[in-house]
Amino acid sequence: MFKALNYVYKALNYLWRLFATATCFSLFGVGGLILTMLVFPLQKLCIRGEQAQKRAARTTVHYSFRFFIAMMAFTRIFAFDLRDRAKLAQLQGQLVLANHPSLIDVVVLLSIIPNADCVVKAHLFSNPFIRGVIKNTGYISNADPEALLDACKSSLEQGNNLIIFPEGTRTVPGKEVVFQRGAANIALRCQASITTVLINVMPSTLTKAESWYQIPSEKAKFMLRLTRNVPSISTAAGTSMSKQVRHYCRELERYFKQELQLND
Repeated sequence: MFKALNYVYKALNYLWRLFATATCFSLFGVGGLILTMLVFPLQKLCIRGEQAQKRAARTTVHYSFRFFIAMMAFTRIFAFDLRDRAKLAQLQGQLVLANHPSLIDVVVLLSIIPNADCVVKAHLFSNPFIRGVIKNTGYISNADPEALLDACKSSLEQGNNLIIFPEGTRTVPGKEVVFQRGAANIALRCQASITTVLINVMPSTLTKAESWYQIPSEKAKFMLRLTRNVPSISTAAGTSMSKQVRHYCRELERYFKQELQLND
């Protein structure tokens, strides 16, 4: 009898989380359209200056994502352990580097860090649900490498915190993280102050290999923490910048692999 009741409970819990996941992701898409068609145009009518409009749009996204994360916690899709959120909320002019195990990593980071900018993939500018959000906030496209560097430097100089995932895409489950050189290139050429964030999602969900509806058998836990002893940036006279970027990229990759092993 007990086993039968336990089976029914697990089945109902799974179906609820599946329904809640569909509801939350639908809300995310509809929310993006509402912000684009209603909220941002109203802000532009009330706020003068392009930079002030972008700051207002980013603040709106920050609080919208806070609401979205609260919804995911309330509906029991995720349990969130964001132990360093207070420190992250106080960052200023930092290059924030994080590993990328799930689809909601950037959503969580933007919900914690109020003055955040980020680098986004060029193809997202054609996504009907979020392209308006990206354009109005002024998030940086990775389409043009030269323009990307200039935009990143300008953003950091303005005191924004710039979020980048050095892997360039979500981690493939069961495989080690592999960093692309973009983050190291920005760090070196902008001589940025770096903050590193470690993200763990257990059990694994919303990965690159899964669709949104392929949810785990139990509620997932999203854990985020700051790390210490980040590899320092140094430049060597007589060494080409491309070689220095490759070296620093390997250092960052090795550092994150060690941190992930310690937190398994």
